[in-house]
Amino acid sequence: MSLATQSRAGHEGPVRGRPRSEAVERSIIEGVMKLLEDGVPLGELSIERIARTAGVGKATIYRRWSGKEELFVDVLRAAEPPDPELPGTSMRDDLVVLLKSLRQRGLINRSSAMLHNVYAQMKSSPRLWNAYHTTVIAPRRRLGHDVLRRGQRNGELREDVDIDLVSDLFVGPMLVRALMRPEGDLPEDLAERIVDTVLEGLRPDHP
Repeated sequence: MSLATQSRAGHEGPVRGRPRSEAVERSIIEGVMKLLEDGVPLGELSIERIARTAGVGKATIYRRWSGKEELFVDVLRAAEPPDPELPGTSMRDDLVVLLKSLRQRGLINRSSAMLHNVYAQMKSSPRLWNAYHTTVIAPRRRLGHDVLRRGQRNGELREDVDIDLVSDLFVGPMLVRALMRPEGDLPEDLAERIVDTVLEGLRPDHP
């Protein structure tokens, strides 16, 4: 079973006007991934070529995606691990789960030459990068902000801190290790170490 087939079930696509066939969608997404793995650049992936590879008609693709950008975002989501389910037991526990998911994505990106190349190409396409940021990155960032705000309400985090900045303090070290330092170590306990180190300076002072 391909990576796309394994991962697609973990993501819910946007609601559309007619029922979606999971088998057809899998064949289309796997067709795109096959072309990418064969080294076809994103810019050369036409809907016609994707349809031919997947064994479907172009109309079948357009009934599910409005264009290539939307389709590519779903392909990238299918190649990533599903978004984590937060335990909700404490701010610390939720942050650790979020960073573990980020670590897993970093490991997948390192091991997949296809994903590495696609991300590099995607940043040269403003429309595609904006679509990916809007539908994937921004919701994950909002989720982290929600966790931090709950921590403030529960007395786990100082009330005077900038949530946006604090989010960067947690996420930044993992992103540096995972993306900017491909040789950097990503040990199993890295998420816990990052969270506990940052929290040490952000907990409220209690008399």
